Parts: sequence; C-alpha cells; structure tokens
Amino acid sequence: MQINCDGGSRGNPGAAAYGFVVKKGGKIIKEGYGYIGIATNNFAEYTALIEALKWLAENAPGEALDFNLDSQLVVSQLTGLYKIKNASIKNLVQIVKELESKFKEVSYKHIPREQNKEADKLVNKALDAHE
Repeated sequence: MQINCDGGSRGNPGAAAYGFVVKKGGKIIKEGYGYIGIATNNFAEYTALIEALKWLAENAPGEALDFNLDSQLVVSQLTGLYKIKNASIKNLVQIVKELESKFKEVSYKHIPREQNKEADKLVNKALDAHE
C-alpha cells in the first residue's frame, strides 16, 4: 500500500492540519484530514503519519506500507539518520513505532512537494474549513 502524508501550519507554530491519502494498486481507498489546532509544522507532519497509521491498523493490519512524505526531517528522524531532541516529537515517534508493529513492514521515503499534492490539498481543505 502507498500512503502519502502531509501536515502543515499557517505560521510556525500556527493553525495546523494534517492530510493523508491511502492507495492500493494505484487506487485511492481512503482520504483523511483534520484540523489539529495551534501547532508546529513538524507536529502536523507527525500527526498526519499517526492518523494514517491508526486508520490502517484498523482497516489493513499486517500489510506492507510505503509512506511518502515531503518532510525530509520526519523521514530522516524515522529512519535514524537524525537524532530527535524535542521531547514532544520523541513521544510522537514512540507512538509511530508502536503502530508500526501492527504491520508486515513499513518504509518511509522523502518526495518533493510537487509529488505530494493530494495530501497537501487535504491539509489546506482542513485549514480553510477552520477559518
């Protein structure tokens, strides 16, 4: 399964939201998004990943998951390339790791923003609805 995730904030911190798109065989099977309040962009990126993992844990446990994110920081943190110093981000990573255990395998890939338009559109949809 291919999953594109994105999070964003208008201001950093600022009004924040997440979006994710789950595809199987190239076909969209789930879109999820929501407003999360005042938060940093990094927090929003992790929230998108966690919300996608929660949905997948309920609806596709045991699958192999390929995540695409336009946040190089998040991908680098999750793959162990960068250390995580922020305590709240460490807590989010712990949640991610717990959810990962419900799947066959999970991979993370950094993609350019232009390739993440579907998830980005959902982030903006949630932010616009809140305003």
